[in-house]
Amino acid sequence: MVVVRVDPDLRWLLPPRYRAAGARPLPADADATVGHLVQAAGVPLTEVGAVRLGGAPVGRATRPGLRAVLDVEPVVRPRPVPPGGFLLDVGLGTLARRLRLLGLDAAWSNDADDPSLVEQAAAEHRVLLTQDRGLLMRRALSHGALVRGSRPDDQLADVLDRFAPALAPLTRCAACNGPLEPAPKAEVLAQLEPGTRRTVEDFSRCTQCRRVYWRGAHATRIDAVVRAATARAHGLIGG
Repeated sequence: MVVVRVDPDLRWLLPPRYRAAGARPLPADADATVGHLVQAAGVPLTEVGAVRLGGAPVGRATRPGLRAVLDVEPVVRPRPVPPGGFLLDVGLGTLARRLRLLGLDAAWSNDADDPSLVEQAAAEHRVLLTQDRGLLMRRALSHGALVRGSRPDDQLADVLDRFAPALAPLTRCAACNGPLEPAPKAEVLAQLEPGTRRTVEDFSRCTQCRRVYWRGAHATRIDAVVRAATARAHGLIGG
């Protein structure tokens, strides 16, 4: 028998009956690798930092033997964001929009299936954000992260804590992820309601979908999201 012991930060990933002890016994298999055993315990490798055998770190391709005890540590935070930015699965649309509000490159589609997400993440050098552990365990996935939290506020805080990305608020389109640029009022008049034409002077426009933005009815809520994220990025809010 092999025993996989996990750090308290990872216990929630174990089946309920093993969480209190923080360890899961698994049938012995001489050919099983460290990576296979950790994932068989329920922990995606994307969430794992060091794995130790007898106190010494071991590689994920190591075959630990039939009576091993593996100690699994959580991934070290913050992690660098791959050059392509973020990719979110279909269940994280609200989080994608919030990341875009903060100026972060966050690709998302409401109809992407698992194989296409893995393929896109690899092709565009993006980190795949998901709450689907099975998706993170796909061999072809090079960069992934399990998003914690059921509320968008908690999910955003988790992503910012894990990656600590540089923020550039209100520079991306919340609808399509395209960059925004200043737009003269005369060029966007046809897209405005009469009340907006009378009361607003400053606009920006998406370079891809051509959607027009200005400070409107949702400005207070958007400002609150940006303030909280900026404070967290500067260490003013604890994790």
